[in-house]
Amino acid sequence: MWTGGRRIERAGYIIGAVLIISGVAHLGVYALDGGPWEGPVSWRKAVTFGVAFGLTAIAFVALSSCLVATDRTRRLVVGIFLAACVLEVALVTMQTWRKVPSHFNRDTGFDSAISSVLAGGGAAIVVTSVALTVLALRARPVVAPSVVLAVRAGAILYLVALAIGIAMIANGVALERTVSASAAYHGAGGSLKPAHAVPMQAIIVLPAIAWLLTFNRRSERSRHRLVTLACAGYALLTGVVVIESFASIDPLAPTPPLATAGAVGLVTVIGVGLTAFVGALHRAEPTPQL
Repeated sequence: MWTGGRRIERAGYIIGAVLIISGVAHLGVYALDGGPWEGPVSWRKAVTFGVAFGLTAIAFVALSSCLVATDRTRRLVVGIFLAACVLEVALVTMQTWRKVPSHFNRDTGFDSAISSVLAGGGAAIVVTSVALTVLALRARPVVAPSVVLAVRAGAILYLVALAIGIAMIANGVALERTVSASAAYHGAGGSLKPAHAVPMQAIIVLPAIAWLLTFNRRSERSRHRLVTLACAGYALLTGVVVIESFASIDPLAPTPPLATAGAVGLVTVIGVGLTAFVGALHRAEPTPQL
């Protein structure tokens, strides 16, 4: 991915690594400074935004390298996405250091401008993510069918996460305008947070499984079946979490059918992932000489 990568791809990997390092570093700041982990003003936001956006940026760049596109289109889509990721993490981190909320904050003209810019960055991420998904669904693949399936499934589930994120923001804006900023801080995500978080990781997990399977001593047909199983499991898990979130069902106390379906989905994804990992390790082992 590095030696044969394009300049924009190498830049993306570096940017993703820097964002992850920033998030991890702020975990150290939290350990030293203390304070609440939850809430609109906490080190959690600098940590989670840095790590999450860093991992997503790396995944986005890696997935784009699997798709056929002109260099101009690739630079445009990937470049805008990376710029938006850097902007989001930088502004959220800055507001954390300033001890003020990063979102739904209209206390001063400066804070209001920051909130607006963050909203614009989020819109850019949505647009470029839709563009990536369209490329994944329409472009002629240049990798194995099993990898293409993982890329497409991961991109679609990522869009589901973004759609739920938009719903969370819309709810927060409505609360800010009709109730208060405090209500927006604490009620924007509400029960939808799990439904936003779980499908968002699909863009990382599913392609990673498909990539590990390429190091297995398996036929492409076998790899495709396993990736299909992982995608189905992740989709099932996402469906369960979305139902629980919109129905305001406690994920720690779900109904028996939802608990069973969620467990099946989770175990399926983990099982395929472990199979891919163990298979890659076995391939790396030297063949015994007789």
